[in-house]
Amino acid sequence: MRHFRSFALVLATVAGFHHPNLIAGSPVLRTQRGADSGKHDHANIGFELLINKAFLPSDFDQEVFDNLWQSWPASLRERAAKASVGERRAMAFERYGLTPRPQQDRGNIVDGKRDLADPGKPLQYVVDDHGNWTMNCFSCHGGTVYGRPVPGAPNNRYALQTLTEEVRSTKFRLGKSLGRMELGSLVIPLGTTNGTTNAVVFGIGLMNYRDDQLNLVDRPPASFTHHDMDAPPWWHFYRRPYIYIDGFAPKGHRGLMQFMLVPENNASFFADHEDDFQKVYAYLSSLRSPSYPGHIDQSLARRGAKLFESNCAECHGTYHHRTDAESIAAYPNQLVPIEDIGTDPVRHRALTVAGREHYARSWFAQSGGPERRETITDPAGYVAPPLDGVWASAPYFHNGSVPTLWHLLHPQERPTVWRRVNDSMDESKVGLTVETVPRVPLEKPDVALRRSYFDTRRFGKSASGHDYPNQLNESEKRAVLEYLKTL
Repeated sequence: MRHFRSFALVLATVAGFHHPNLIAGSPVLRTQRGADSGKHDHANIGFELLINKAFLPSDFDQEVFDNLWQSWPASLRERAAKASVGERRAMAFERYGLTPRPQQDRGNIVDGKRDLADPGKPLQYVVDDHGNWTMNCFSCHGGTVYGRPVPGAPNNRYALQTLTEEVRSTKFRLGKSLGRMELGSLVIPLGTTNGTTNAVVFGIGLMNYRDDQLNLVDRPPASFTHHDMDAPPWWHFYRRPYIYIDGFAPKGHRGLMQFMLVPENNASFFADHEDDFQKVYAYLSSLRSPSYPGHIDQSLARRGAKLFESNCAECHGTYHHRTDAESIAAYPNQLVPIEDIGTDPVRHRALTVAGREHYARSWFAQSGGPERRETITDPAGYVAPPLDGVWASAPYFHNGSVPTLWHLLHPQERPTVWRRVNDSMDESKVGLTVETVPRVPLEKPDVALRRSYFDTRRFGKSASGHDYPNQLNESEKRAVLEYLKTL
């Protein structure tokens, strides 16, 4: 069902775990050029807060995680039964799109011995001293760049729906109480394709049951349009004055806190933790895109730069500036009308004017950064994003429907149904290495495998639109593709 009538408790059980459309990240923490040591310290603290401080109730404990394998399909279960505890944990990381934390020692002590196969704590969850796991912002915004864990990269492998279903069955088997995710996912889809989530609905629903000062209120249930979104890279954050694909919300540290609106967190919780999120804001602002690791044909890229300047820069801005101030000024924050851009319109229609107006009056919107900016309550379309590190943020479009930059530049060649086949980069097309198939193999017993396929014919998942590259010939497209590697 695309629409349903919800109620406060169920909606709140699902949401509150992450911020879906934040915009920044990089392989290593980098402070802004010329930033002082105080900003650097705040940025480092912000990262530590995200990975070590739980702002929500726990999702599950270590015992549940270590027993998830018993809910897997038979062939995987047989492999796991013969594996060590550490090996099974690594298999779970792979299945659910989790990654080890950067610069973390592998090989936890398991049963008194160091198991070098054990991946340690995940980037995507806070794991406390009692073994309680709590989802953090890196669940969606801490993935890999072609197999290398990168905080701030979109987690294009995150299998939230599958993980939640298998946590639920494991808790049943262990006789443990079900939590907000396991209960809420029975009626609210969390994501139909690995790497995407129904995150926007969580935010809309949570705000529905708060007044302007974030006090819980008893309101009638609201109607929601379910649709999956692809997480943007956090390394765009420093350039953007507004956040979200439609750019309606001014950037500010308070806005980063919206997805903690679970009932357990009352209105005072947000003011009490505002200082923490000023440091998280500093962390996001410090991040920059990674550099392309392969060969770049510099002559071809220079030709592509001129083509980009004359065909793309009006919306996406210019690059390779000397200072952060120049980079920020060179990003136009251009909103493109939905009838012009032509990409999937479901996200555009899903947020109502009334919902945006409620956000505009709320505590979250009263902190728009150093320059006070107004919330845009009726945006006409989508905002063209910056393209810093675009080679590292596949798949493309706000719904993650286009697997490579080559497909982005060749609208008529975009696959209808595709799936990622390994973690390596497709260097010729610059993006995910994929296979195309006629349909999703619904007869396959493993639901995680079925969710690895992206079907662009489904609601909210269209790969159409952004046909502007059609004005370029094939030689020009090759040049632009080469230039995009340099960003």
